Amino acid sequence: MEFIATNYAPIMFAGLICFLLLGFPVAFSLGAAGLAFGFLGIELGVFPSSVMAWLPQRLIGIMANDTLLAVPFFTLMGLILERSGMAEDLLDTVGQVFGPIRGGLALAVIFVGALLAATTGVVAASVISMGLISLPIMLRYGYDRRLASGVIAASGTLAQIIPPSLVLILMADQLGKSVGDMYKGAFIPGFMLMGLYVVWVAFLAIFKPHTVPALPPEARIYRESNGNSGYISLVVVMGLSTIVAIFLASHMADLHTWWQGKEVTEVATDEKIVTAMCGGTFIAFVIASLNRVLKLGLLSKLAERVTFVLIPPLLLIFLVLGTIFLGIATPTEGGAMGAMAALIMGFARRRLNMDLLKQALASTTKLASFVMFIMIGATTFSLVFQAADGPKWVEHLLTSLPGGQVGFLIVVNIMIFFLAFFLDYFELSFIVVPLLGPVAEKMGIDLIWFGVLLAVNMQTSFMHPPFGFALFFLRSVAPDKQYVDKVTHKVIAPVTTMQIYKGAVPFVLIQLVMVGVLIAFPGIVTGALDKPVVVDMNKVGDEMLNQLNDAGGGYGADNPFGAPEGGEEGSAPAAPAEGSQPAPAAPDASGYGSDDPAKALQDSLSAAPAAK
Repeated sequence: MEFIATNYAPIMFAGLICFLLLGFPVAFSLGAAGLAFGFLGIELGVFPSSVMAWLPQRLIGIMANDTLLAVPFFTLMGLILERSGMAEDLLDTVGQVFGPIRGGLALAVIFVGALLAATTGVVAASVISMGLISLPIMLRYGYDRRLASGVIAASGTLAQIIPPSLVLILMADQLGKSVGDMYKGAFIPGFMLMGLYVVWVAFLAIFKPHTVPALPPEARIYRESNGNSGYISLVVVMGLSTIVAIFLASHMADLHTWWQGKEVTEVATDEKIVTAMCGGTFIAFVIASLNRVLKLGLLSKLAERVTFVLIPPLLLIFLVLGTIFLGIATPTEGGAMGAMAALIMGFARRRLNMDLLKQALASTTKLASFVMFIMIGATTFSLVFQAADGPKWVEHLLTSLPGGQVGFLIVVNIMIFFLAFFLDYFELSFIVVPLLGPVAEKMGIDLIWFGVLLAVNMQTSFMHPPFGFALFFLRSVAPDKQYVDKVTHKVIAPVTTMQIYKGAVPFVLIQLVMVGVLIAFPGIVTGALDKPVVVDMNKVGDEMLNQLNDAGGGYGADNPFGAPEGGEEGSAPAAPAEGSQPAPAAPDASGYGSDDPAKALQDSLSAAPAAK
């Protein structure tokens, strides 16, 4: 029994692993392990019985957590947008833009995946939408099945890291950090990961062009009456928008100075990107609107189509992320505004009816309930684990690793990578992150950087063959039998499960490369955060002492506490009443009643109420 009591924390953790391996749902495994080991620990005297009395208060704290309200809001927003046909319009339009170049359809999938990630934040919605819309087109025109499957699954998982990601909300909650800061830290790494996907497709287009053919001329539908493609006017509009965006980004500090009425010298990078993007988008929208209303004929069909299709998601990005980054709204408020805007957009496009709305609300309720039950189980387990000094055991285990911070980060990311084979980001966020966060903080690791790093690593949980959820989502919509294409009337072979798995491997490696880049260059995350305000308390004390010296060396006419009761300023203090505390000693010639200025200042401040 003594051995069990001494090693209670590792035995408890091993017991949780056994519960999970038996196939019980994660939420119930966490709760059952926590309660079972809680009552056993009380019987063995490992911790007092009062530990279990803390559990109701912890559970009430979950329900009072305002941050978690962002989860159902962002989920509802994503599901409504997915059902309103936005993904279909984006893929059709962006595919026409990039179609004439090799790998154009794959590039379109990547860019649309990033846009869907920045508007929906839901992996399942992105993967299923792009799988239903893009995969048949890519197969129709001869794309390699492995590449087509991999690029769709990987682009859908960008919703894991590009704000407003659900995993970043959970990560911020578990690490005790601001969701807004977590979003700011993940903004640049998310789009860097998208850039790595683009580089991989470009590499294949150069060295294996047969795997990524261009869209044939007959498939390009947005052409002018004279046969022109319409790219010139599109490039002109994009050029004007880019000039406006660059101008805004370079003069953001001046705009803040004008808006706030005081000088601002530095603006966060993510804020510059979002504001500049929205300014450039607004200019493009004005040009396209004037062209359509006044019938100027300045823009081609392609340019006008691209502008009006891209405006709604970009507007939604500004409404959600822009208000969060600018400090106008909290993430919960931003999610609520995004959900309302998605509803308005869905009904305005006449793509949303009450049946689809009920489906979206039902799916949102299921996911929110799923998160809540996992949190209840995780809270029960963590309460007992902390009572058994589990965090100290984890700390001793991880701080003894060689290599300091780098060694700790490498080992932790290897552990997360292999755990992601069996657990998704919900379980990892609620089971593993609370154990690692305190250790990382004690080692001097920035928790925002640590959270973003783990989020990028957890992204692989969707791509791991054979258990990746994104692969399951794609398998559910990919053709498993040969069929006749409606456009070309050719027989299309099915996509096998093994082809999906092989297509995912290069993108898993790219995600791991991104993890290594973030470990090597933490400034990619921390550089986007607001600079912390450091207050030197020694300087504050010195300034207070100098102000007291300037007042005349003691409590003179400028005495901030006023004259002593019963006398005028400068008069001798009255004798203390019986039972009352004696008045402080009169200051000496230097203005202090002691050789220690700090002690004299403290004594004088503590005596202030008595001197009123």
